[in-house]
Amino acid sequence: MPRLIGLTLCVVFAILLILAISGPHSTLEAQNSLSVPKVLHNFKAANPPKTVPATEFIVGETQKRALADYRGRGVVLNFWATWCAPCVREMPQLDRLNAMIRRDNIDVITVSEDRPQQGSGAALIKKFYQINGLKHLPEAWDPKGKMMRRLAVRGLPTTILINAEGLEVGRIIGPAEWDHPKAVDFLRRLLSPKSK
Repeated sequence: MPRLIGLTLCVVFAILLILAISGPHSTLEAQNSLSVPKVLHNFKAANPPKTVPATEFIVGETQKRALADYRGRGVVLNFWATWCAPCVREMPQLDRLNAMIRRDNIDVITVSEDRPQQGSGAALIKKFYQINGLKHLPEAWDPKGKMMRRLAVRGLPTTILINAEGLEVGRIIGPAEWDHPKAVDFLRRLLSPKSK
């Protein structure tokens, strides 16, 4: 009899373990079923997707924005700086990407990590956008690098992909071909809010 109880408990424990794993596993399975295009070869999926910490950044001179403001929309969150050559190369692509996917309820937010010696980062970003003809991106900056640290960004450029539920589903460290048709299709399938 004690042996039967022990066996029954083992079976119950095994079933509970399978049920506990199946939820996150099914999310991962759906995410992994998307084939990552070669143009995004440095994509690393978040296994499992994780909640993005509450953090703020500045748009323009003083307007505070939080990632929570974008709940219900997908977000391509790019960290860059004007002194970072790979970042500068990909900014026009990110600008075009935002124009293409905004109607799919996905926002591209490029957050500058520049540390100007005098004045605000807003003036530096505005000048950079004007010189490079960027029209579809918010002029966002991270004054003291707090957002970058909270999101464990270790180098530039780094892009964090956040779904409509506010979960990081992956990140890309280094540059990518953001406006390539295969990259755009992948981002739409990964980040577009699901219709109900």
